Parts: sequence; structure tokens; C-alpha cells
Amino acid sequence: MNLKRNFLKAAAASAGAVLLAPLLSGCGGGEEEPTDAAALDDAADAETYARRGPASRAAPTTLTEQEIADMRFMREEEKLAHDVYITLFNVWGAPVFANIAESETAHTEAVLRLLLKKGLPDPAKGQPVGYFENQELQTLYNQLVEQGRRSLVDALSVGALIEEKDIWDIRQKMAATDEADALKTYQNLLCGSYSHLLAFNRQLKANGVSYTAQVLTQAEWNAIVAGTSSCTS
Repeated sequence: MNLKRNFLKAAAASAGAVLLAPLLSGCGGGEEEPTDAAALDDAADAETYARRGPASRAAPTTLTEQEIADMRFMREEEKLAHDVYITLFNVWGAPVFANIAESETAHTEAVLRLLLKKGLPDPAKGQPVGYFENQELQTLYNQLVEQGRRSLVDALSVGALIEEKDIWDIRQKMAATDEADALKTYQNLLCGSYSHLLAFNRQLKANGVSYTAQVLTQAEWNAIVAGTSSCTS
């Protein structure tokens, strides 16, 4: 519990001048979204890599320009998910946002580990909440936060949309590489996004909303929600 409280205090401070809204009773839900153990292991490894000097890190493998661009993009896309959820938690106080933001912290650190291992620069280094090197993601962040401020249902729908986009993007990145460590990291991210999507869908249903897929096909969405689509298949 102390770890959770410390996380929320740090998250609120990093979001700037936005004040914490009172926790909503009944509409935000109190479910705990489990943090991905594999992603947390990667996050710990990332800290180890960051402390080492360049000479002690593994020599970078030969990567294509596409693989490099994909890794850099995923680092910031996972940061986007974290930053949107922290911002919307501060607006609505719904625990689902804080719980999943904690998991997204582990996810973005997992991609950092991959970048450091490959000897690649970190596009998110020094970037505060809501700021991105990739302008496509910067624009998307601004749009999603604006939409999520309209109502709690809009905010939950933003969460579902982010996880849909993550699933689609991760699948594309997996199809474009044969690097074993990259595939392992992407697989962990994909399974995390499946879990997060289900959590947002439960919250939407609790608020009387039947979500319509916006990035995935409706058939893909239905299969994930029904549990007939596996993140490892």
C-alpha cells in the first residue's frame, strides 16, 4: 500500500498544476489492474543498463532503419498511454487510470531497456508528462486528453482506444523484426494491452456503455473481450 501511495503522489506531482479530483464512487470502479511481472523485470533491467557505462553494455546488433524507428516509436507510445492515464486520473479520480498507468510505467521502461541494449538513444529522455519527440504522438496526446476531459465515459473510451491502437501497432512492429529480444518485449507489451483493454471495457459496461471498435475490427475486439483471442497466438 505504501508503494501504491508513493506512486500516486509522484504521478500527481509530475502532471503539473492539475489538482487531484475526489475519487468517484461507483462510476470509476475500484478494481486493481495487476502490474505485468515481466515488464517490471524489464524495468529493473533498464535501470541496471542505465547505470552501466557504454563500454559495458552489449554491442548493438545490426538493425534495419524500420526496426530502429519502431523501437523508438514504441518507447514514446507506451509513455503516451502512461501520460494520458495519469492526466485523466487527476481529472476524474477513477482508480482504473492510476492502476493501468502504473503498469504502463513498467512497459515504457521495458522498451527503454531494449533501446539501451541496442545502443540506441532514448527519445523520451528528459521529457515530462505530456511531451513527446514524435509529433504524431504529441498531437494524439493533446486530442485524447481533450476528449477525456469531457466526461468519465469519454475518458474510459479514450483508454479503450489507446489499448486498441497499442495492440494494432505492436502487431505491426512484431511482424517487422526477427530480433528475439525485441519480439519478447513486444509480446509482453501486447499481453499487457489485452489486459488493459479488458479492464477499460469492464468499466465502460459498468457505466452502461457498449464500446464500438475504432482501430481493430469489431470481430477482433469481440474476440478479445470474449477471451477467444489470445495475446500469444
